[in-house]
Amino acid sequence: MVKQAGDVSVNQPGKRKLSNFTKLLMAVGLLVVFSLGVQFGNGRLEAPGVTRGSQSNLPENLDYTTVEDLYDTLRANYDGKLDEQKLLDGIKSGLAQSTGDPYTEYMNQAASKAFADQLSGTFTGIGAELGKDSNNNVVVVSPISGFPAEKAGLRPRDVISSIDGKSSLGVTTDEAVSKIRGPEGTKVTLKVIRNAREELTFEITRATINVPSVTSEIREGNIGYIKISRYGEDTTQLSRAAADQFKAANVKGVILDLRGNGGGLLDEAVGISSLWLDSSQTVLQEKRDGRVTRTYNPTGNPTFKGVPTVVLINEGSASASEITAGALADNQAATLIGIKSFGKGSVQQVINFNDGSEVKVTIARWFTPKGRNIDKQGIEPNQKVELTEDDFKNGRDPQLDAATTFLNK
Repeated sequence: MVKQAGDVSVNQPGKRKLSNFTKLLMAVGLLVVFSLGVQFGNGRLEAPGVTRGSQSNLPENLDYTTVEDLYDTLRANYDGKLDEQKLLDGIKSGLAQSTGDPYTEYMNQAASKAFADQLSGTFTGIGAELGKDSNNNVVVVSPISGFPAEKAGLRPRDVISSIDGKSSLGVTTDEAVSKIRGPEGTKVTLKVIRNAREELTFEITRATINVPSVTSEIREGNIGYIKISRYGEDTTQLSRAAADQFKAANVKGVILDLRGNGGGLLDEAVGISSLWLDSSQTVLQEKRDGRVTRTYNPTGNPTFKGVPTVVLINEGSASASEITAGALADNQAATLIGIKSFGKGSVQQVINFNDGSEVKVTIARWFTPKGRNIDKQGIEPNQKVELTEDDFKNGRDPQLDAATTFLNK
């Protein structure tokens, strides 16, 4: 939903080495209902205070006089109980939100732990990845196949307007996640707006979610099928094992299913793309202030190079999965079938703090090999195939059928 690429450790005098969890993100900000979600990027470790660029128009330190004035006013006048930690978390969250970027977000210690749990693929929730749309609404990026959110009927791009009767207007992804999560067997009520006009209410029972990052099989007609649900730390390894099996079986084609994949580790997106692309090709470029800061090339043996391939995408395919889809399409290594992807073209860095909290910061934009930034636009498939409500209800999958037909030509 993602992490890393090219680990570069930064150890500074006087600072402790941070955990492996300080990374670049390639996901939709899904802290989720996947208990809620997944995401990340590059595996570079950076200590608090390490910067990738400068904001020369800003002072070295902020003047907190007025903040202190507000605190004193609240402390003296508020008719209720104030919590010191919540006040501090509110200040930090406000600083992150002031960027106006839905993917730059402060996570307190509890949220940080939930974030780590999501990466492992095991958690308690409803099984849906959350993100923000261009209007800063909390939206369903993708319900996870086979889990409560999907079974209840949630769909990608559903806007969550309230959680248990309380408006979600203005809440962060982290806050929405905290409200939706809860003990297994308990219920949460979500009111959503679908297609900007239809209001729906769902009561969903929370469950333990355990999602493998990769499943694979050789289907009828000797076609290899790989489903990647998230880009976790084992995704490339598991996919390479499947690739070796497919090669031994001499499959005539491969279907890579990235539908509902909200992203994950950038290193893993590069690793998956490397199954089709060789080192002379490009997976993506990072740009900051319009300048290329890093180019990612494939690594390892391109087991599937030259093998006819279809990549399935939909509106729940985001970030790291869009990197893979874009890289294979631009290098003419695969045909894309489905509907337009989510459209997240920015890169986040997760930076740990000593108190166990983290901040997720947008540090660059990523571009496909042909120079496309798909932010808020998504990637269009070569062949558009939709799934209707009737298809959902009756268990039909015309997108997978179209991929199979294409490879059987």
